[in-house]
Amino acid sequence: MTLELKIDESRNKIYAPLLGKELVLTPEEKVRQTYICMLVNEYGYDLKQMQQEMTVSNSKRGLGKARADIVIWKSEKDKLDKNRAFIVVECKAEEVKLQRGDFFQGANYASWMHAKFFVCVNLKEHRVFKTDEQKAPSEFLDEITEIPHARDINDEKVIQSILAKKKTFSKVDFQNLLLKCHNTFRDNDALAPDAAFDEISKILFMKINYERNRQMGEPDIFSLEVFKKKEKDYELYIKPTLTRQNPNFNLSYMDFWFEDTKNKYSKEKLFEENDKIKISRESFEKVIKDLQTYNLSETDDDVKGVAFEEFLSKTFRGAGLGQFFTPRTIVKFMTEIIDPQEGERICDPCCGSGGFLIYAFEYIRSYIEESIGKSKEEIKEQLLDELKNTKNLSEKEYEQLEIKVTDEIKDVYKQINQDLDNKKKGTRLNKLSTECIFGTDKEGRSARMAKMNMIMHGDGHGGVHQHEGLLNVNGIKDESFDVILTNPPFGSRVTDDLKDPTAPDKKIVDYFEVSKLSKLKEVMFTDRCLNLLKPGGRMGIVLPEGFLNNFKLQSVREYFEGRAKIVLIVSIPEDVFKNAGAHVKSSLIFLRKFTDEEDLEYKKIVEEAENEINSKYACREILSEKPLLRLKKKLKKTSDKEEKKEIRERIKFAKKEWKKRLAEIKELKNIEIKNIIKNRFDYEVPVAQVDKAGITSKGTATDNELDDIVADFKEYVRKSDASILNLKSIIYKYTYKDGKVYLKNNAMSEEV
Repeated sequence: MTLELKIDESRNKIYAPLLGKELVLTPEEKVRQTYICMLVNEYGYDLKQMQQEMTVSNSKRGLGKARADIVIWKSEKDKLDKNRAFIVVECKAEEVKLQRGDFFQGANYASWMHAKFFVCVNLKEHRVFKTDEQKAPSEFLDEITEIPHARDINDEKVIQSILAKKKTFSKVDFQNLLLKCHNTFRDNDALAPDAAFDEISKILFMKINYERNRQMGEPDIFSLEVFKKKEKDYELYIKPTLTRQNPNFNLSYMDFWFEDTKNKYSKEKLFEENDKIKISRESFEKVIKDLQTYNLSETDDDVKGVAFEEFLSKTFRGAGLGQFFTPRTIVKFMTEIIDPQEGERICDPCCGSGGFLIYAFEYIRSYIEESIGKSKEEIKEQLLDELKNTKNLSEKEYEQLEIKVTDEIKDVYKQINQDLDNKKKGTRLNKLSTECIFGTDKEGRSARMAKMNMIMHGDGHGGVHQHEGLLNVNGIKDESFDVILTNPPFGSRVTDDLKDPTAPDKKIVDYFEVSKLSKLKEVMFTDRCLNLLKPGGRMGIVLPEGFLNNFKLQSVREYFEGRAKIVLIVSIPEDVFKNAGAHVKSSLIFLRKFTDEEDLEYKKIVEEAENEINSKYACREILSEKPLLRLKKKLKKTSDKEEKKEIRERIKFAKKEWKKRLAEIKELKNIEIKNIIKNRFDYEVPVAQVDKAGITSKGTATDNELDDIVADFKEYVRKSDASILNLKSIIYKYTYKDGKVYLKNNAMSEEV
């Protein structure tokens, strides 16, 4: 008999079958009662072998109360005899990724009860762990894939097999699975690599659509079994209601679910409006079955994100589209050198598949997660201190204090964890996802790839647009960003016929001062990036080595030296980009745009240098014209035609000589002015060269000397000039007072 979830929203009540009564409908209670129904309906457990809400004091004072939301014994008799529990469950209301430290109460209880399995479940995911009687609760949590079915509860061989199945989602395994699916479409449906990628993307996002938006009580994973069940429901109950006027009329369920997925991601424009599933039913079912090993909603973003990124890279390099990908070793190195901070706005105006944006997002997200974990532990220890030095309290008084402290810790975790919810407006992760990551790419396919790639890595895709990178769009405009990380196109030129669509009579080159010196794309994009940066902003850019040493670009280099400080130059081997189809030796150049003060200082030095040298050479410039002026004077005095003719010829020659002398003087002046500027606006420029950068010409891994350079550079910055990167780190700190958590930094203080 199926156990139904009974909710009366009009009265805000939910029925608890283990208690035989209604309780107030809270998000946490809904999670608990839903999981109880799942235990009965899917795993075959009996209500008689369960109990709801159990609490016990730890054997050691000062550790807080051990509490379990649901406890399952092997049998009703074990429960009545108070034998060890079999499974302990802790329920959470938050819709965020579960953090290990968050379920200390249930973990303590599982340890105290010597349970074999511990489960933590919330609105987003559920995780299963095996316990270890020899270890403390914080240490025994090895994650496994599932709990046993009730029918196997006394089969020790099955139990040991389940306990041995560690939940280790390998990036390599997932990547290989994606490649296997890709080959299915290539072999069965004769699709080219890029077309096969499009079909995999559709299925992956159909799967994500289900797993992120499934109803409570529905299976976690979009499996072939789930698909066929939902298809049957569609054929019986939905399809007959569709009229001919409905655009979904007469669609198969496979196509109907893709239309629903397209609608879910319509704002992101992941798919073309008229796009359809272009593979056979046989291929579709095979891939759904292959992918059902993974719950893409619960799989770590790092696992599925990196696997998807590598899959993208291999697929499109094979299709001759390697220019969309910067090797991850380069992306990692450049991001770590630039060191983006929480709250900074980051942009890549030629984002390709989104590699730089993704790594910057992950870099800051990791910092946020680490700082939140540290803050929770600090406040937890602060509250647990109340349980120490309580020798004068009676057992009853101590138990009351213990309950109070444990509830406070639970509430603190709940409040702070809100900052890990990237869907809740105003949280730290939400701000990172929606306000800090921006990119453009003029190619529609690469812009879509970047969005998909970012969604797989955990979001931040909303700021990515298909757009000409040299033009403004949706908040991507001059002096709007703290950090630029990019690998622009090389070699070709921005032509005069490239116009601004919003002002058709305006050439794009006219927006850039540097176009008077060069219209090479790498030059134009460097200028664009500096324009995008706020004063003092930082930039890491991949440029061809000729940018640094080609004498024809000397004036270009001087132009940029008058706008930004060079922070670091790293020459990398040509092999790095060969696998992407590029055969130009490149350098990684790191710049910091002048602050307003530096800009004024530089302009003042230039003005002073020009005045000094102009004054120095003024007399020489005047004297250089004397021979010409004497001839002109002589011409006016003579009336002899032959003499006039001769003087005019001499004047022509004198003019040439005068202009030649002026040009020589001008060159001398320029050299001396530049020398003065360099001497008075002098700073060190670290330069490094690596022979191995983590990737060979064939795209395989090799030694990586870049990691050593990161460490050396950070030490250099620490010892020589901490202001070289102009970092303005914001240190966030949570404090707890009077039942409320406050988030503070140097600029604000607010209640979480």
